[in-house]
Amino acid sequence: MKATIMETMAGTVEKFKDRVALKTKINGEWKEMTWGEYYAQVRTTARAFIALGLEPGKAVSILGNNCPQWFISNLAGIFAGAVPGGIYVTNSPEQCRYVAHHSEANIAVVENAAQLAKFKQIRDELPGLKAIVLMNGSDPDENVYAWADLAKLAQAVSEDDLNLRIRLQKPDDCCTLIYTSGTTGNPKGVMITHDNIVWVAKQVIKSISAGADDQIVSYLPLSHIAEQVVSLHSPYVMGATVWFAESLDKLGENLTEIRPTIFVGVPRVWEKIQAKMVAAGAANPLLKKKIAAWARKQGLAGGRAHQQGKSMPFLYGLANQLVFSKVREKLGFDRCRVFISTAAPIAMDTLEFFLSLGIPLTEVYGMSECTGPATVSLPEPFQYETGWAGPALLGSELSIAGDGEVLIRGRHIFKGYFKNEAATKETIDADGWLHSGDVGQIDHRGFLKITDRKKELIITAGGENIPPQLIEGKLKGIPVISQAVVIGDRRPYLTALFTLDPEKIESEAVIAGSPAKNAADAAQCEKFRAYLQAKVDAVNKTLARVQTIKKFVILPQELSIEGEELTPTMKLKRRIVNEKYAREIESMYGNTEA
Repeated sequence: MKATIMETMAGTVEKFKDRVALKTKINGEWKEMTWGEYYAQVRTTARAFIALGLEPGKAVSILGNNCPQWFISNLAGIFAGAVPGGIYVTNSPEQCRYVAHHSEANIAVVENAAQLAKFKQIRDELPGLKAIVLMNGSDPDENVYAWADLAKLAQAVSEDDLNLRIRLQKPDDCCTLIYTSGTTGNPKGVMITHDNIVWVAKQVIKSISAGADDQIVSYLPLSHIAEQVVSLHSPYVMGATVWFAESLDKLGENLTEIRPTIFVGVPRVWEKIQAKMVAAGAANPLLKKKIAAWARKQGLAGGRAHQQGKSMPFLYGLANQLVFSKVREKLGFDRCRVFISTAAPIAMDTLEFFLSLGIPLTEVYGMSECTGPATVSLPEPFQYETGWAGPALLGSELSIAGDGEVLIRGRHIFKGYFKNEAATKETIDADGWLHSGDVGQIDHRGFLKITDRKKELIITAGGENIPPQLIEGKLKGIPVISQAVVIGDRRPYLTALFTLDPEKIESEAVIAGSPAKNAADAAQCEKFRAYLQAKVDAVNKTLARVQTIKKFVILPQELSIEGEELTPTMKLKRRIVNEKYAREIESMYGNTEA
């Protein structure tokens, strides 16, 4: 039975009205909002938006970090018959203009004065924009309204008027626009329906046996479908509690306070946790290091056995008691039962690092166009294998096309791209299969492994088709390398750009006999480069000859969102990297051929 978001949320509120829905830290204290209060605020805000001129089918642009106002604005827009469209906080005024203009925004909701300034700069180019709502603070501008003004504005619109807008909506109507972060060109507006969202949330909840007692952290960008499914939509289907992390920098500290039962991270988050743990472990006395090394061997063997449904090693329980349980407690994961990595490929080294510590980190593959997850990989009941993204989401299908492209079909497939019928037809075929643009394989169990992006395959001057992500994953297994970009399209051989983990450079330099203190030092130091070359040579031995890395350059700083080399969800913008580091790349080729 299909349902709208409004019907679904109303049913949950009826059951869990007095239970805690949202928790936010204000002035050092966690403040609670019940499901009843949350629902009332959504309805009040929806009426205020209507009073400000929000029309059915038009958009509400939301520009801010994760907080209750973001959730409320999003749902209020949907209740009012409009379409919310999140904008990444890192976006420039011009990028904000594109999304707001393309989606036909009537209202913009912004977090603070800095984000407000972006909309003030572009509002003359947005003829449909009727009002800007400020989540925090106030502004003298007559078309800018403080969050506190909304309750009074709502009085001009009756509950019956709102109920009429709610009744006119159908489960197959578009209710949300997700703007793809786009590694090339302008982002496309992915039209997601009520049924897409509610169905996916129910399938995910069923898959992981989630419920009202679960505790979830909201901290990844809410403009991305993964975070919306995890922390915005699934909770109002099951009645779970969502905690808002204070910031990405304070995530580690917040995790120990929240102690989530489900935790989802992008690879960069898991890599940063790994780096901090490795750095902390390096400072331990020799005996502790030896115990940790022994425990990690037990952990890796135990994790592999568990994946195959075999009994655990005899000493696994002792290793858990001495090491793993203490690690989980220190990280705030002592009651967490689901650990997920999503949104981008993750290095095998990172997956095995957590597995060796009794933390079975599983991958979920998906995309905006299938409302988030296409697969769900779980430690129970043995539906996972390290390095594989697991089986198809319950009730959906996966297939591999003749050219290796991953195809997806089911009730989670999006309605189409807003104002882009041509792109929609290219993406969804006549049989209802979504063409993902990813290359992968499916094994005898139905488990999916992504091997590359279809458009990112490197075709060398010799005509060899080479998947760069496979090689990059191996290179990132070298402890001091934080990021690796393989180069070689239309070139005679492969090369790589490396960034180094700042927390590991000095300790690795000591091993290398190098005085290097930072990436710039390391790039110039022959001893450090020779040490790194030996590590690269070891990786090369695991690759086919045409896949080996002949030369590399160490970049002076890490690739970042701010530097525009990564999308807001930490995906690599290969075109930007190629343009930005063209000189470094050319230095590896010159006139000689390796």
